[in-house]
Amino acid sequence: MPHFEEFYANKFRGGLGVTDAESVLDLRGVSRAKAEASIQDMLERSRFAAPKAVAIRLDPPPEGGGETLFQPVGKALLDAKKRGWIDRLQTLPAQDGLGFYVVLAGKPERGA
Repeated sequence: MPHFEEFYANKFRGGLGVTDAESVLDLRGVSRAKAEASIQDMLERSRFAAPKAVAIRLDPPPEGGGETLFQPVGKALLDAKKRGWIDRLQTLPAQDGLGFYVVLAGKPERGA
């Protein structure tokens, strides 16, 4: 889109989702403890690897309401973003369901 800055062009294109990610971490149907362990494992491993885009899929709220993994997973991802382990953090677009799209920062380059 030559007439828009990249930021605004991306707004028209819509959010990045599952098909844009290099891998998918599917946490649907897992317990909170297993989900938190999976997120921590992904974040720890990412610190020694190349940058990577990951879609994290979560269960929708149960019928009639109830808790989901959205808040605890989101908090862990936000903490990792503050530490510099995540370059980009956003929710998945509605058509992909509940979850997050993250770009892991990867291994930091060594200064000369």
